[in-house]
Amino acid sequence: MAELAGLEDPKARAVNEKHGDDHGVNLSKLRALAKRLKTQQDLARGLWETDDTAARLLALLICRPKAFERDELDAMLREARTPKVHDWLVNYVVKKNPHAEELRAVWSADEDPVVASAGWALTTERVEKKPEGLDLSALLDIIEAEMKDAPDRLQWAMNHCLAQIGIDHAEHRTRAMDIGERLQVLRDYPTSPGCTSPFAPDWITEIVRRRQAR
Repeated sequence: MAELAGLEDPKARAVNEKHGDDHGVNLSKLRALAKRLKTQQDLARGLWETDDTAARLLALLICRPKAFERDELDAMLREARTPKVHDWLVNYVVKKNPHAEELRAVWSADEDPVVASAGWALTTERVEKKPEGLDLSALLDIIEAEMKDAPDRLQWAMNHCLAQIGIDHAEHRTRAMDIGERLQVLRDYPTSPGCTSPFAPDWITEIVRRRQAR
């Protein structure tokens, strides 16, 4: 904790706070520290229990993802209220855990939109890598009915799923594009030059174009 405190950078904190993250540690320096510590599950659990955002990010880098029990991950997600901790927990830990599919089903139906967004992130992973058994038409039905009025983080996760369906599944591409056009979600999202817009029709079109150009 003392070493993390020594990495505090006011400029980094100012940038992070704009994105809802309450820490001031440069992530490159945090990753370097994690590389030095290597995997330490007990230390990771101790760091998580501090409730400090930088410590929790470090914990997620040095933990053993498959070592967590289902209920432990469920509790951790509900405690992970800053966006970066939430994202790293889902992407670096839960996706590699054997309970991921069970948690996907539970979280997707949760009344808390932040928890539900984690379920949608796991669904997007399946759409891309293991779509067998998923009802893609039913997912599009839910997105069509609920995405427009969903809270920001849930809306973002649903939009990503919509785009992924359109990108990876040509038989659903026209409908995915149509849903995006009609709902206009993230249509005006500011996008840096050279980056792909998160507006689903543009996102789908660009990624499909790149793949076809290979």
